[in-house]
Amino acid sequence: MDQCGYYPFKLYFNPNATELMIEVKNIHKSFAGVEVLKGITTTFDKGKTNLIIGQSGSGKTVLIKCLLGLFDYEEGCISYDGKIFSQLSEDEKRNLRADIGMVFQGGALFDSMTIAENVMFPLKMFTKQSKSEMEDRVDFVLKRVNLIDAHHKMPSEASGGMQKRVAIARAIVNNPKYLFCDEPNSGLDPKTAIIIDNLIREITDEYDITTVVNSHDMNSVMEIGEKIVFLKDGFKAWEGSKDTIFKTDNKVVTDFVYSSELMKKVRQMYIEEKQ
Repeated sequence: MDQCGYYPFKLYFNPNATELMIEVKNIHKSFAGVEVLKGITTTFDKGKTNLIIGQSGSGKTVLIKCLLGLFDYEEGCISYDGKIFSQLSEDEKRNLRADIGMVFQGGALFDSMTIAENVMFPLKMFTKQSKSEMEDRVDFVLKRVNLIDAHHKMPSEASGGMQKRVAIARAIVNNPKYLFCDEPNSGLDPKTAIIIDNLIREITDEYDITTVVNSHDMNSVMEIGEKIVFLKDGFKAWEGSKDTIFKTDNKVVTDFVYSSELMKKVRQMYIEEKQ
């Protein structure tokens, strides 16, 4: 049996393990005797936008919190760059968390801080940079998310789309290796949602980071889903990409993704066009 509780003949083998940024093996998680995650095994690849999708109650948020170390789990293991998270020392875990950026659902900005102060917060927490160095870095990331003159605004003075961009700026200010986004398009109009999707994809490509997005937005699936993990009742029911999701015959996937008549017609048109 290996360190993740697997017998050798059941090991998930990947010949490019050095390129695997996050690897999940056989994760089981329960609450009050009710199993929420039932043996999830997958990988989240470097330089890609990896989406976790599924209905409410499928286990998406629980999986994200397990990845972040916020929840313990009964079986399995999660590895970052080949290092098993549960075996890291407290100092090693702290160093790993400094490499993680998080975009929370709703933004989770501090109401009492200006936009610049919100973005600077992780620098104060995880670095020993001088004030001028931190200010330069804040200027850079705010410019990157197209918020040039917003430094002194309060979050209440910013639109929903601006708040999401501030949240992304805060998440990347420490040059993270890993970026987690929990429903980044929640509450946004379709046009603004596309802008946020494109920004997340561009940042992933530019910084060559591992991005994991928890989403139920089908536009996100079709636009940025380079790797898609579909959860159903705590199981991994399917995985693929924005290209293969059009072609799959997996009924639970098609029932979820193509639940509307319009999406069914779009899928049928795509299939006919490729034949």
